[in-house]
Amino acid sequence: MQGFCLNVVDILIEESNSQGLGGDHPDSVQSETDQPGSDQPDVAKLPAEQPTDEIVQAEGNGIAADSTAESVEVSAEVAALSQAARDLLTASQEVFKDFHPEAGALDDLPQLTIQAKDTALVCSLAKSDPQLGMRQLLCLACVDYQDHLQLVYFLHSLETDKTLVLKTSVTVDNPLVPSITGVWQAGDWYEREAHDLFGVEFEGHPGLTPLLLYEGFEGYPGRKDFPFNEYQEY
Repeated sequence: MQGFCLNVVDILIEESNSQGLGGDHPDSVQSETDQPGSDQPDVAKLPAEQPTDEIVQAEGNGIAADSTAESVEVSAEVAALSQAARDLLTASQEVFKDFHPEAGALDDLPQLTIQAKDTALVCSLAKSDPQLGMRQLLCLACVDYQDHLQLVYFLHSLETDKTLVLKTSVTVDNPLVPSITGVWQAGDWYEREAHDLFGVEFEGHPGLTPLLLYEGFEGYPGRKDFPFNEYQEY
């Protein structure tokens, strides 16, 4: 699983930096220390996307994005997926239809974008639905886009060996999202790390105690605006 998560981080860093939101930051994307599990599929390196004139609007605790250019791009991404990946995307859209997910792709993986408030419900459905059977949380990463934070969930079916990506966004000023620890226990460490490094609050988490930092640490070193040059060793 370590190789999978490292490749995921590379993909998300490149995607984040391609939006023209600043240079590389050593922790601008978060991925937790890997949990033990079965061998996982490799993810190839994602080519940098071209920035689009994306209209971003706050909606509830999340952020919804929409634009003509983006819609065309997403359609092209979906068309480039394998038939098996497109089938998984179609099945997932049907299962989650009440949540109005937006279809897309992350490299060669099918991807759905959802509202932050629906995250725990969608994840629970992904795990319990017999057609999807996403019983394993491969990885949870947080990405800093400066105007918002994006959470990226990689879900895996052990029966079909297929992976589905869920994305959601939260505002920087109110980074609140439901915890998925009630769906996968592995979410505990991932969420505590995202809380440490990015300040994301996971509603319903049993205890967001520091995982990587110490109690009382000021700031969020995973964010691109964290002043690393002024950091004093504890």
